[in-house]
Amino acid sequence: MYGVGIIGCGGMGSGHAARFASFPDAQVVACADVVEERAQRLAAEHGARAYGDGRRLLADRRVDIAVICTPTPFHAPLIEAAAKRGKHIFSEKPLARTLAEARRAIAAAEEAGVRLMVGHVLRFFPEYALAKRLLDEGAVGRPAVARTARCSGHPQPPADWYGDYAMSGGVLVDMAIHDIDFLLWCFGPAERVYCKALTHRGPALTDYGLVTVRFRNRVIAHVEGSWAHTPGIFYTQLEIAGDRGLIEYDSDTAVPLRVWRKPKRGSRAPAVVVPESPLADSPYAAEVREFMDCVRTGRQPSVTPEDAYRALEVALAAEQSTLRGEVVALPLA
Repeated sequence: MYGVGIIGCGGMGSGHAARFASFPDAQVVACADVVEERAQRLAAEHGARAYGDGRRLLADRRVDIAVICTPTPFHAPLIEAAAKRGKHIFSEKPLARTLAEARRAIAAAEEAGVRLMVGHVLRFFPEYALAKRLLDEGAVGRPAVARTARCSGHPQPPADWYGDYAMSGGVLVDMAIHDIDFLLWCFGPAERVYCKALTHRGPALTDYGLVTVRFRNRVIAHVEGSWAHTPGIFYTQLEIAGDRGLIEYDSDTAVPLRVWRKPKRGSRAPAVVVPESPLADSPYAAEVREFMDCVRTGRQPSVTPEDAYRALEVALAAEQSTLRGEVVALPLA
């Protein structure tokens, strides 16, 4: 039986707790959050122990797996701390806020011999997985241009760390990184990035970026990320054009059922709109199942720590480009 510790008990932490608890060989044994009442509520649901500090949870010998769902700047330090205590680690994206932190986190996991997987869940969405398979099979011939969009209102958690770009990196590092990872999975290493964005410049709680990525295989991708829409709106788009055809996906036309609900009286709207799937096996469940299989067998996850590092590198290059107003070459370090 694997003991699971959830660090960060907001929406993603609560969802992951339920997903891990669904496995017969896993049990949520500890929950930690800086808002201890939130940890206590989630712990009560799973018969677990509550902590007000993630590092105290990591000292709990019953914890074999650490699930990190905190704000971005705490990902890498907690990964390092968990690895040093011999815990396997599932962390929400991005891997870290800086490349130096990301390198230390990866090195700590490698040195400890523990599994580390970052939640780049887009690879587990069936539409995107199918697009990748069709691309690999040559369905559209030689790819030349790709376009992605991921757009929503600005996240509004109780403590607005998303609006502190020193913490979150804005829409580029926090949300567009999903599509960046997918494109790297499809096309391989990127060689240069150019970005125009409102990040660090726009009005309060408005963030928009348009990133142009040139890959080494000469594919050009346009990555649009927006937190400038009306709260509650969320949509994604994907196009991959080759010399023999086009792959196209639009969540606004492809989703068979959508329900927009007002929050109950006296309750808050969700801090972040998380896309749902009508499938019996959700993409979030699929990524957790992948991670659990890696823990059991010792194999590396399909989303490797290096994959997470490269996605972060491109996102940070886009951030640098919008600040400097120039093309940024890769690698950064």
